[in-house]
Amino acid sequence: MSLQVYVLNSDSNMTTASTNRLEKRWFLYSFIAVVIVLLLVVAYLIYLSHDLPSLTQLENYQPRLATRVLASDGTIIKELYTQKRFYVPLDSIPPFVVQAVIATEDRKFYDHWGVNLLTIGRAAIVNTTSLGIRQGASTITQQLARNLYLTHRRTYDRKIRETITAIDIERTYSKREIMEMYLTQTYFGSGAYGIGAAALKYFSKSVQDLSVSEAAMLIGLLKAPAIYSPVTKPNAALARRNIILNNMWVCKYLSDSQYQTALNEPIVLNMGEEMGELGIAPYFTEMVRQEVDKRQNEYGFDTYGAGLTVETTLNPAMQRFAERAVEEHLPEIQRRVTGHYLASGRMDFILHKFPKVDPNTLAGMSVSRATLDSMTRVETVVQVAVVAIDPQTGDILTMIGGRDFQKYKFNRAIQARRQPGSSFKPFTYIATIDNGYPLTTKVLNQDVVAIMPGGKRWTPQNYDLSRGGPTTLREALRRSLNLVTVRLATDYIKPVQIVTYAHQMGIESPLDTVTSLALGCSGVTPLEIVSAYSSLAARGLRAEPYAIKRISDRYGSMIEENSPRKEVVLSEETAFLITSLLETVIDHGTGAPARTRWNFRVPAAGKTGTTNDFTDAWFVGFTPKIAVGVWVGLDDPALSLGKGATGSAIALPIWATFMNQVYDSLGWSWDEFQIPTGVVELEICEQSGDVASPYCPKTYKEFFNRKNQPHDLCPLHSHFRINNR
Repeated sequence: MSLQVYVLNSDSNMTTASTNRLEKRWFLYSFIAVVIVLLLVVAYLIYLSHDLPSLTQLENYQPRLATRVLASDGTIIKELYTQKRFYVPLDSIPPFVVQAVIATEDRKFYDHWGVNLLTIGRAAIVNTTSLGIRQGASTITQQLARNLYLTHRRTYDRKIRETITAIDIERTYSKREIMEMYLTQTYFGSGAYGIGAAALKYFSKSVQDLSVSEAAMLIGLLKAPAIYSPVTKPNAALARRNIILNNMWVCKYLSDSQYQTALNEPIVLNMGEEMGELGIAPYFTEMVRQEVDKRQNEYGFDTYGAGLTVETTLNPAMQRFAERAVEEHLPEIQRRVTGHYLASGRMDFILHKFPKVDPNTLAGMSVSRATLDSMTRVETVVQVAVVAIDPQTGDILTMIGGRDFQKYKFNRAIQARRQPGSSFKPFTYIATIDNGYPLTTKVLNQDVVAIMPGGKRWTPQNYDLSRGGPTTLREALRRSLNLVTVRLATDYIKPVQIVTYAHQMGIESPLDTVTSLALGCSGVTPLEIVSAYSSLAARGLRAEPYAIKRISDRYGSMIEENSPRKEVVLSEETAFLITSLLETVIDHGTGAPARTRWNFRVPAAGKTGTTNDFTDAWFVGFTPKIAVGVWVGLDDPALSLGKGATGSAIALPIWATFMNQVYDSLGWSWDEFQIPTGVVELEICEQSGDVASPYCPKTYKEFFNRKNQPHDLCPLHSHFRINNR
């Protein structure tokens, strides 16, 4: 009996020992499994975290902000961006905007540390039972993390990464900073990023001016901008806005009366495109964009995301005046040119565009009237360039580089080198005057032969085919006489001197050192020639034209500041004397229609320009306050504007209309050109050209540089002559 008991006890002990060993093994295996799982979780988290933003990245939040290009009066004329976003400090945002966000997106925003475990648990239950991601649980911080650093794909991986990043953000920033970042970063639809851009986009107002109802509508877009767009789905937008207002009321951010008032307000959009999107002065702003781009490497910024403020010289009122002047005259010019080709049946543009076509074959072709009309209208589009400069500072006040920037990106104001024709003649006269020849110098208005490079003979003619006797410089420029101008370049000065004066006054294009240069055979840009003329308005002091005054970063710190760069390019005396000649051109010469037809009465000086076969039409003129140039032509320099399309008939009307609007609308004073102390005015005998005596029958007044003024009295009329008969 005792033996049996012993055996039973032995078996029991063995069983207990075995159980203990199993339990220890199970515990060990379980521990190992837990460790492995933990290691896998840690490895998984490390894997998910490997490319999350570092602490340095988190501490240096730099949202992509739009660069704003401002006109001289501070208005936005262009925005440069990949994401249209403006920085708005939280202090500048009305409290009800923040309240609408909290009431709708994250009511526990000020209580959690980046993650709301309660909402996560609720969302997890819903998503598990539905076998998919049906409900989100993102706090404002998590949404910010997603918008800043992650994608919007609805996956568990992204959710975990979002949570980790949100916690890091909360450790790095205060709640105020997070809310400011959120309202700056978030997308509101229609290309608007951030509350500032959204307020401008939908209501054309700043955030500070939003009403409660408007703010609620904008916050309603955060859930799904496309679904609740007030532009395409106004009913859905209204319903969503009302939900936001209800949330604010429930959270006691709105009183009963405030809630009802906002609820009853209709959604009234003001989607009028901002000036920056309209692209006022698009040729000018594109030039500015290119200049800013060139500075990227120098200063290390990104033009389209740095949030720069670029202050420019453009005067928006003058730009509108220029555009109105073009709109007023260009349609008639276009009808004139199109009519010229249709009436004559000329198809020069086909020959030029397809040089291999035999003209004889083309002449024998049967082309329908409709086909000819269509081809003519396409190939004979008239283009225009207008540039205005402040002579005292070099500020580019106005720029038009073509008739339609959307169709024609080529900026003719700064890129098109076209022959200036007679508008280049003043440089020949400047060289003559500055070399000591007085305005009373008489030059023979007769045929002249010039030997061109290669030995070719060139015999120019006056526009009206006229000839005459000795002609003063004033009369020659007034009538724009080619023969006198060419004779100056052959007998009085040399072409190389014309080149020298033109270059020092602002012409940067290469100029041919040939006699025909006197008549404007070398191409220049409108900006160049207007800049050169502006030095006359500034009494010989040229201010280099520029467009960008200042560039500031997103915080307002100055990156670059430009001031006028000036240099003396002519003596005051020479600048005044040539200006006096150009005044006569406008008062009594080829520019007289500015006075007689367009009633521009302000003291001014200027010159017309017309090239061979009426290819280019120019008018460049100035007052003491402004220098303006107008070019009209076809992009193809082989095509003509048509017979009679002179600078006086085609370009001058645009110039005069613009100048009238500037002076009338801006209330500018009518300033005269000041006579320098080094210039004297003398009475001259018309017959002898010497200083008039009391007995000279016909006299006129003329200006002289004191250095070479005449002193001899007229020898023809120095005393009375007695008739003995």
